[in-house]
Amino acid sequence: MPSTSARSRSRSRSAARLAAVQALYQLEMEQTPIPVLLHEFHRHRLGATIEGVEYADAEVDFFDDLVSGVNARSAELDELIAARLAKDWSLGRLDRPMRQILRAGTYELVARADVGTGTVISEYVDVAKAFYDKREAAFVNGLLDAVARDVRK
Repeated sequence: MPSTSARSRSRSRSAARLAAVQALYQLEMEQTPIPVLLHEFHRHRLGATIEGVEYADAEVDFFDDLVSGVNARSAELDELIAARLAKDWSLGRLDRPMRQILRAGTYELVARADVGTGTVISEYVDVAKAFYDKREAAFVNGLLDAVARDVRK
């Protein structure tokens, strides 16, 4: 059984992943500069209570790495994702939250060798379930599994 600190870290990383997808969505919608976006999330979303809504504590450094890394490597990530989409689909056909889920998951598979493949896929399937139904979560599972086979040999 995982230790209390391991469970706590797991929860804080899960919260960081969900917050990162939300931040990346905001980035795409509003083009907020990364330093401003990170500051806003640090102050108002990570572990805060706002208007009665309690946001989970998130591992801030992990959150920052996800958001900054996806932003810096978005062209590379988009190529990896697009290569695994059906021939009649393009990344542009996916809605914005789905693009951010796939980008963040792909970033972890490419850049975070310290996180196991199964963990990455499972975590982003859970993120997808926060926004979508079962079908979309299965899509995230299949696509990230295919990307993992490409980038983690």
